[in-house]
Amino acid sequence: MMNGRGENRRCAVAVVAVTIGSLLVTGCYVVPATAPDGTTYYGYYPVAPPPGSVPAAAAGKPGAPATLSVRLYPANEMATRTGVVSGSVTNMMTGKGRFVVDYEGEVLNGEATRVSDDDRRGVASAYSPRGMYMSCEYQMSTPYKGAGTCSFANGAKYQMHIGN
Repeated sequence: MMNGRGENRRCAVAVVAVTIGSLLVTGCYVVPATAPDGTTYYGYYPVAPPPGSVPAAAAGKPGAPATLSVRLYPANEMATRTGVVSGSVTNMMTGKGRFVVDYEGEVLNGEATRVSDDDRRGVASAYSPRGMYMSCEYQMSTPYKGAGTCSFANGAKYQMHIGN
């Protein structure tokens, strides 16, 4: 029969062994991709949230980054082949943002930037490692809502709605 100290020590050794073992088998890998022009591309690959699933930005925290849903509605025949496209933009509240769209099975990553002469107007561009790209122009009515237009490399055109 063991005393209380022996059992505590055995338990502590077991906890340390399990912790070390779990740390040894976990890892984080960054795998670069190569763009068609030969440049190395380190993708930012969060999956775009489904429409309506992004929570509204927290009130009372002005200046804090806010992730907003982006919905693209078809505006020409080419775009009707894919239907509504979903994505997200993280407004960094600095005039810049991160833009992510899932289009025909490709994740396009890019940025959104406000134009210097107007705090509400901006442009957004995104690119996928397989060569698909898009360009958008938008205007924000508030830091959390806006609208614009987007064109894809394949000729598809969309009306963009930003925010919930």
